[in-house]
Amino acid sequence: MAENLEIIGQSAIEHLALKHAARERALPKSRTAIRYCANSIRAAHRQEFSAAQELLSHAATLIAEIAADLQQHQDIYYAGFAQDAQKEYTEAATFAALIQHQPFPAADKLGVGWAAYLNGLGEAVGELRRYILDQLRQGHYADCETYLRYMDDIYALLISVDFPDAITSGLRRTTDVTRGILEKTRGDLTSAIGQLHLQQSMQALQQELQRRQPDSYS
Repeated sequence: MAENLEIIGQSAIEHLALKHAARERALPKSRTAIRYCANSIRAAHRQEFSAAQELLSHAATLIAEIAADLQQHQDIYYAGFAQDAQKEYTEAATFAALIQHQPFPAADKLGVGWAAYLNGLGEAVGELRRYILDQLRQGHYADCETYLRYMDDIYALLISVDFPDAITSGLRRTTDVTRGILEKTRGDLTSAIGQLHLQQSMQALQQELQRRQPDSYS
């Protein structure tokens, strides 16, 4: 009996040691990938798209390595940190694509799971709001309504996915946050465009009055 338990114990230790080593390899890669994605988003906000794409490529490599490291340890793969990296990667990739008016990159193209992909899409809406506000502050109104439509399209997709949170990794909460961001941005954009039209009308009126003013002395 004692010898049998010793064999079982040794097998358990060897198995858990392999699992621990795989986790220790993958976890830092997840953190680094998330950092690459955050830096990519910052570069995209500055319209440094080449730098943003390079950072995304580094993140993609790490995400693929995580999947390989944990291929034999799916319980750890789905523990959460791998999906966090996939979500941030989706957010960064879709944000960069949208502000350049490029098609949505699909989940299979990015190499991420659907739950992480959908949550990443939702978080990209927050970055689009930041981008719209930056454009408004700089007086660049032309594309803002298009970006708002992108936000609306993402929200329409998210509300069509009706599955338990255990399947979608909390997508309902992400969708609720997305709705709030969308409506707030719609209000801000409507107000900004209304003010722009008012200013343009006042300027046109002032110019017309200035044009007519010499006639009063004739």
